[in-house]
Amino acid sequence: MSLTHFDQKGDAHMVDVSDKDVTSRIAVAEGHVKMAAETYAIIAEGRAKKGDVLSVARLAGIMGAKHTANLIPLCHPLPITKVAVELTLDPDLPGVRIEGTVKTTGQTGVEMEALTAVSTAALTVYDMAKAVDKAMEIGGIRVILKDGGKSGRYEA
Repeated sequence: MSLTHFDQKGDAHMVDVSDKDVTSRIAVAEGHVKMAAETYAIIAEGRAKKGDVLSVARLAGIMGAKHTANLIPLCHPLPITKVAVELTLDPDLPGVRIEGTVKTTGQTGVEMEALTAVSTAALTVYDMAKAVDKAMEIGGIRVILKDGGKSGRYEA
């Protein structure tokens, strides 16, 4: 197995997807932001000085997915047909669990868009709460579902 973003000479290049079939594709990614219990309470109770943390982070995640090709050098710009970002308060972390779902009908998958959605949402949670908790940890970012295209279905 070889890495697809390198040519025969070992130079980075954008993969040619022109011969791939146009299919329905979906990717789901997840991640979390772990924080102090006091920070969790501030977010859960809506007391963050910058506003509604979860709503802003949801919008940021959607925007992140839409801008993936501008951020990741070898990603193709894709016609995204759906982006959903769900943020769930988890008192056991304590923190926020994030799930991003991206769909398209195209010639390449949307794993990077789902990962970017989750990452951007997590960074936004951090940004909005860093005044009270600089020690927050972002982690667990991974693809948990990918379907469509020649390689078929993947589930973590």
